[in-house]
Order: sequence, then C-alpha cells, then structure tokens
Amino acid sequence: MNNRTKQIILGILFSNLFGMTVIGLTKYLFEPDSNVQGRFIFSEFIILPMLMGIITSWFWRNLNLRGGKFTLYNICNLSLAIASSYLFMGEGVICLIIVSPLIFLFLYVGSIMGRSMFDNNNQTLNVSIITVLLAVFVMDSLSAHQFENEVSDTIIVNAPPAKVWNNVVAFKKIKEKPGFWLFQIGLPSPMETTVDGYYRGAGRKCIFSNGYTFGEKISTFEPNHDLVFDIVDQPRDPEIMNHLDLIRGEFVLKDNGNGTTTLTGNSWYRLYVFPAWYYDLWTQSIVRNVHLRVMEHIKEISE
Repeated sequence: MNNRTKQIILGILFSNLFGMTVIGLTKYLFEPDSNVQGRFIFSEFIILPMLMGIITSWFWRNLNLRGGKFTLYNICNLSLAIASSYLFMGEGVICLIIVSPLIFLFLYVGSIMGRSMFDNNNQTLNVSIITVLLAVFVMDSLSAHQFENEVSDTIIVNAPPAKVWNNVVAFKKIKEKPGFWLFQIGLPSPMETTVDGYYRGAGRKCIFSNGYTFGEKISTFEPNHDLVFDIVDQPRDPEIMNHLDLIRGEFVLKDNGNGTTTLTGNSWYRLYVFPAWYYDLWTQSIVRNVHLRVMEHIKEISE
C-alpha cells in the first residue's frame, strides 16, 4: 500500500471513528435518561458530518484531490458511516436511505471547508472554525428538542356515510400490492384493522405487512360522522418507527347530500429526529401514503 492510499484510508477511518465516538458520548452525557432511543439532534446530522469532512481533509491535505476522485472518496466515507450505523447502531435500511442525502451533503461541505482551511494554512482561522462548530454542537445537545405535526388527506367515496362507516371502524386484509416506493422496498404498509367493539373506549388494532401491530383505543365514536382513536401501543423497530411516535388518528365522514361521502383522514405524530425541516418532509410523505392506502381500500369496499 503506497502512502497516498494509506492517507485516503486513514482519513475515512478516523473521521468515522470520531463520528461514532461523538454520537456515543452525546447519548451518554446529554441524554442518559432519555427513553427515546431513536432521538437524533440537528448537530448529529449537520455539524458532525461537517467535522468528519474536515478530518478527512486534514489527512488528504497533501494529496491535491479534486473533481471526481474527491467526490468518490467522500462517497466511500459516507458508505462506511452508513455501514457503521447499520452494524453498530441498529439502524434500518429505510432509515439509512432517508438519512444518506443529508449526511453526504454536509460531509462534502465539511471536506471542502477543510480543504480550503488546510490549503490556506491559517491556524488561527482553522481553530476558530472548529471551535464554533463544536460550540454549536454542544449548545444543540443541551437544548430541548420537540416537534409535533398533523397530516390530513381527503378523498370522495361514491357511497353514503352509513355504508362507509363500518369500513372505517374496521376492515379486512388489503390484498392490493402497495404502490408507494418505500413500501415496495420494505417499509411496513397497513394491511388490516380489527376492533373489539363498536363503541367509545373499544380497543382497535392496525396491523401492518410485517406483522407489527399498533394498539389503539377509540376516544370518539360518532357513527357515520367521526372516529378518533389514540395510539396506546406501537412497535419499535429500526425502520422509521424508532424515530417517531404516532399520537392519534381520526376519520371524519361528511355527507355530501348526493349519495357520496367526503372521507378525511387525520394523523398526529411526534418526531424525534432533527432537523425537522428535512425529516418531516419524509414523515409527511410516509403518513400520507399510509392514509391513502387505507382510504382507497375503504373507498373500494364501500363502493
């Protein structure tokens, strides 16, 4: 192995070792009592990859890396980070697909920053930049993180509310294959809903394609009009659900007066991964596709 290859490999290895160590220390020092194992803060996806990129650039500072090779080695760095998350942190494949673009972006930004820092060799500026990034990381780690949101979707069912209602409360297994691409590559999709009784306080279960079951309790039961259920028990797995809590769901039926029903599905959830502006885009898309799969099935069997 020549010296050039050795420096490239060392940059990748040491940046990943730094990243895994910092994440471990963050969980131990700043969130020792947290019962949310899947919580990840803004800095772990933005500041930390930038620092990892700076570390690689320090090892690569004399190699004059540019263009395609520079990008390729950053992809290698990302690949090791993703593999380490899968092997040592138990993250699921879908989660890693979602997080990869964000991590790569800031790994790349950090490596460009580092290349500029070490090319100019201004030690005062370099120390200042790293100090600021570390300070932001610590401040973010000590800050409170909470994000809740609601997703709402509506379809028209060509049947009156009285015919739609029972299919809203519970429905038999969905036989159609899911169309959403994340469902197709392994994300669990809703398959069936069962109910203990048709009354307020009854237990309800939403069963997904991999056998995971969400335990629910009906909190509002207004026949032909409104069904609200609180999520009282939900599975924990590496594929998405370890990073959010579904809080409540609702189906609202509106009689359109012409033999059709406007069916609205609402879901409330709490997100544990940040930055929320990035991960909530994915969460909204996933929740919306859960809604539409269920609602389109209700529409089909009601009509």
